[in-house]
Amino acid sequence: MSLVACAAATRYDYRKEPDPHRMEYVIGASDQLSIRVWKNPDVSSDVTVRPDGTITMPLIGDLTAADRTPTEVQEVITNQLGNFLKGEGLVVSVAVVAANSYTFTVSGKVERPGIFTSPRYLTVLEAIQLAGGPNRFASPSGTLLFRRLSRTSVKTRTIPIDYPEVLKGRQPDANLVLLPGDQLYVP
Repeated sequence: MSLVACAAATRYDYRKEPDPHRMEYVIGASDQLSIRVWKNPDVSSDVTVRPDGTITMPLIGDLTAADRTPTEVQEVITNQLGNFLKGEGLVVSVAVVAANSYTFTVSGKVERPGIFTSPRYLTVLEAIQLAGGPNRFASPSGTLLFRRLSRTSVKTRTIPIDYPEVLKGRQPDANLVLLPGDQLYVP
């Protein structure tokens, strides 16, 4: 049985997994945003995304920011402000000043299982080390990463990770960068 799991881990195509360093950041609850409207400081604001995923802007009111990129939020704000601010040259910028929504779970036989937050993206190795590493009862070669099929999906796929091989540098492709909401399980 363990030979089958090991063979499956070595055949998984880790290159098909997304790298968040190569994608635009996706805003989540608790992230802090700086929204600037050129030549309109009264409409500019610094906001924190509420748990329901919304922010409040002067003139516009509430709008959804979670599960959107800063570019997408910028487009929504520009379109909606166009109803109130006339004239050419409406320039809006949206920047994430604090990424507080990047969370992932490490569970199973690690020293400190739990939900973790980080201001930067972490790899599988870094996340397991943050959880104190595998405990003495663990079988880390059978580590699994559960990842949502898409950022709005509730369905997940299972990615096998042979932690000892990754740790030794023999499977660097399997040291994936974790996405928000990823769940690592060390049996």
